[in-house]
Amino acid sequence: MSTAFARNVPLAEYTTLGLGGPATLFRTATSTEELVEAVREVDRSGGPLLVLGGGSNLVVADEGFAGTVVYVDSSDLSCADADGDTVRVRVDAGVEWDPFVARCVDEGLSGIECLSGIPGRVGSTPIQNVGAYGQDVSQTIVEVTVYDRESGRTRLLPAAECGFAYRDSVFKGRDRYVVCEVVFELTRSKLSRPIRYAELARTLGVQQGDRVPLADAREAVLALRRGKGMVVDPEDPDSRSAGSFFTNPILSAEEFTEFTRRVEALLGPGTTPPAYPDADGRVKTSAAWLIEHAGFPKGYGSGPARISTKHTLALTNRGGATTADLLALAREVRAGVARTFGITLVNEPVMVGVAL
Repeated sequence: MSTAFARNVPLAEYTTLGLGGPATLFRTATSTEELVEAVREVDRSGGPLLVLGGGSNLVVADEGFAGTVVYVDSSDLSCADADGDTVRVRVDAGVEWDPFVARCVDEGLSGIECLSGIPGRVGSTPIQNVGAYGQDVSQTIVEVTVYDRESGRTRLLPAAECGFAYRDSVFKGRDRYVVCEVVFELTRSKLSRPIRYAELARTLGVQQGDRVPLADAREAVLALRRGKGMVVDPEDPDSRSAGSFFTNPILSAEEFTEFTRRVEALLGPGTTPPAYPDADGRVKTSAAWLIEHAGFPKGYGSGPARISTKHTLALTNRGGATTADLLALAREVRAGVARTFGITLVNEPVMVGVAL
């Protein structure tokens, strides 16, 4: 078995940022079997490998990638009843995420409706533990089929072995596992899971903890995301991004106390930063708030790489930007936040051939 391949394919065409130089070799895998075989071939050759899906969370060097890119374009999906109203849905890594969410909503499967509008493919969701509006995929993933490059075998990893944490997993930042298939456990219901996110609850006109029709939850999330330029739209330059460029910082209780003192000293007594306490005593705060209050408003920038005019967390390619332009802006923002608040922001997108 051998996948189709091409040479010197511009990766900008495969990323939502529209940035990135050419891949030396580019292969397309249309099934799990082709994906595994393509990765095995690269590993046998000893060359560098990049597994590429929707390109929505990727920043690729202007010089490109001096190795083989395996583009995951598999498309199988199957459902099986579990206990009671529970349904297990097995999805290939190459399936587009938002159409999959839309299908689940249409078929009355509850559990991922608040993850509507997120670009990319299913295979990337466990890597980042993708989340939004009070849901993340670790709440519904029960197992992930991976190709283990160390053993040369396909493995089934239950959710407990995936190391899920805030925007993190055992897959992120490591090249041992290639995600091939993901199994989600969803519930047959016309209603959403309880609405946990305050902004979404306000938009829906309900209380946090209430449930709403699946379609209502999806449409409200899509409306909120469009308002922030977070739904890919060729007509909206604010959507030419990698989504949220920085993760929300999570601080220890002591760090948050010191941070609060610094905020009051800078912005005046009684000024309180956003705080979302975790069960372990740590506190998550808002990267967007930090960026804005460090002097980087929406639309900031004078070149082709700028902060989105709709959402402070998104860095956008307004047309004609290079990866170097984008990283220069990201470094400026990161340095400004560190200087002002003593917190170093961490990039959320995966860096290929570059570093922040």
